[in-house]
Amino acid sequence: MSKSEYDYKNLLKHLVQNVSARIDKSTRFEIPKAEIIYEGKTTIIKNFDKIIDAMNRDANHVMKYLLRELGTAGEKVGNRAIFQGNIPEHQIQNKINDYVETYVICEECGRPDTHLVKEGRIILLRCDACGAFRPVKVRKKKITQEPKETLREGKEYEVTIKDIGKKGDGVAFYGKYIIYVPGAVKGSTVKIRVEKISGTVAFGKII
Repeated sequence: MSKSEYDYKNLLKHLVQNVSARIDKSTRFEIPKAEIIYEGKTTIIKNFDKIIDAMNRDANHVMKYLLRELGTAGEKVGNRAIFQGNIPEHQIQNKINDYVETYVICEECGRPDTHLVKEGRIILLRCDACGAFRPVKVRKKKITQEPKETLREGKEYEVTIKDIGKKGDGVAFYGKYIIYVPGAVKGSTVKIRVEKISGTVAFGKII
């Protein structure tokens, strides 16, 4: 084997190893799980700064998205994000995941090596890895008609919280029924299990 051929094979091996390492790194992309705590009637993401760093996105943009999607008010204070109301942890995590899918991950190559570009009122996602360039497709909330069937205790339903009751519970409507859901946020769509029914008033629990 000639020296030139030997050098070529070593260089090729080194190149393949580097490419594989980069691919492995991109497939291991993960956003830290939100660390949630509750203080009175507020919900706090303790590690909001770490989540933002992993996304490589503007904190104000992410905060505005979460406030809109969760249907509540709040603000970023230091390294934390604070929301009004006791918001279930799974709802917050789901919205964070939705943001990553919409505003971070490239649809073409599946990598997070992207950045946002604004042209007029349109937000575009440009991928630095594959060069893809597309408008951001913001998911529209599904508008569903409430079914008219009879509620049953122990059965699961998906409802939209239309209001907040005097005791702080979420209020949803299902046909002729009014359903009170503790811990639910106005404007959110949640899956519940009906625990008790009294006439046309029902009480559900988020699952």
